[in-house]
Amino acid sequence: MPDRAQPILDVQGLKTVFQTRGGEVHAVNNVSFDLAPGELLGVVGESGSGKSVTMMSLLGLLPSPPADVRDGTVMFQGRDLLKLDLRELRRVRGGEVGFVFQDPMTSLNPVFNVGMQIMEPLRKHMGMSKKAAAARAQELLELVGIPDAKQRLLDYPHQFSGGMRQRVMIAIALACDPKVLIADEPTTALDVTIQAQILELMKDLRDKLGMAVIWITHDLGVIAGIADRVIVMYGGQVVEHAPVRELFANPAHPYTRALLKTIPKIHGAREKRLTIIEGQPPILNAHPTACPFLDRCDVAMPVCARKNPQRFEVNAHHDAACFHADPLEVAHAG
Repeated sequence: MPDRAQPILDVQGLKTVFQTRGGEVHAVNNVSFDLAPGELLGVVGESGSGKSVTMMSLLGLLPSPPADVRDGTVMFQGRDLLKLDLRELRRVRGGEVGFVFQDPMTSLNPVFNVGMQIMEPLRKHMGMSKKAAAARAQELLELVGIPDAKQRLLDYPHQFSGGMRQRVMIAIALACDPKVLIADEPTTALDVTIQAQILELMKDLRDKLGMAVIWITHDLGVIAGIADRVIVMYGGQVVEHAPVRELFANPAHPYTRALLKTIPKIHGAREKRLTIIEGQPPILNAHPTACPFLDRCDVAMPVCARKNPQRFEVNAHHDAACFHADPLEVAHAG
């Protein structure tokens, strides 16, 4: 695992609220994590857990209103991104931090060829001439494994398959040699063969370019194969954080254990019945005052209804927001 003494990204106490007709929605609640240079951090959790909103909050990508990033710091190379004006933030987005969205068909502009779309950040952020940007765009398509790259620069998004469009999105995100790449479920809409190709591509690119990567997904199987560390999100907050092997070997939060049980397993010739997590995710119309997993947890204690647990240390590199991870609370409950 990379040395984490000097994180390239350090997020502390992030809170994001949405104003709706039905009142406030507390989508991100006191989220903290860091990211080391060259590290791949997995962010997992079911839909609505706050994964994407957290990462979009970092870069000012949420519409305001209704979104309101109310608190926290996002330190990136000595600057708090939450305090930058829009012009400064635009220099960071696409330049120093790349973002790959889930659906490339809606992210790519259908009326411009892919060459123009790759060249745009090169000319805007790096001041390249049209000729130099075109040459670099060709290099980027070759880097992400698109054959006949020079000719394909002239093609439009609809002329590419789903997997190839995602490769184009990765090429655009890599155009300005970002220090950090955020990938928001980039393989969700792809079949398993193409998924595997994209995952291998990302691992190769990280090794070649040395960039740090945040990979957002609901698929723990994906995380097992690519991540160095994992944060598990539920109810808009981080409920567990650990190195990937530690998380799979010693999950400390009931939600993490429940997620791991949902991974399909085949025993011999008979497939085991798929496990589900009973109940529904919490309604986030108020700041949580109890454990957000309370209603779905099979090991809940009375204290879980009275307080929202902080993240307790399991060991030096592992923490979980569960009172069962705190020996004092367990002893008191007993």
